Amino acid sequence: MLDQITGEHFRQLLGTSKALYLSDGSQIPVTIVSVVDKPNARMSATGRMPFGVELSSPAQTSFIDGPCAIELPELGLIEGIVVSRTPELGRDAGHVYFDITVN
Repeated sequence: MLDQITGEHFRQLLGTSKALYLSDGSQIPVTIVSVVDKPNARMSATGRMPFGVELSSPAQTSFIDGPCAIELPELGLIEGIVVSRTPELGRDAGHVYFDITVN
């Protein structure tokens, strides 16, 4: 199922809140902040366009990184998406930030 995900699935959700399901069974509410195509990471002209997704959450959490699940339009619940925490770097200190990279 991971091979069917495109940046467009996340673009449809820009600015909306979703639940990020962690492997321990807990959830973190996240907002889809941005989706950026990564054409220089593309393996072939016919392959999927790699992309990155930035997420933010007002929920303070100890989660750093690992496989998660998220509900996507047309695809349903997608499991095994690797999510990594990123530093706030001048952004709202009341939020935590995460990144998803899909090649």
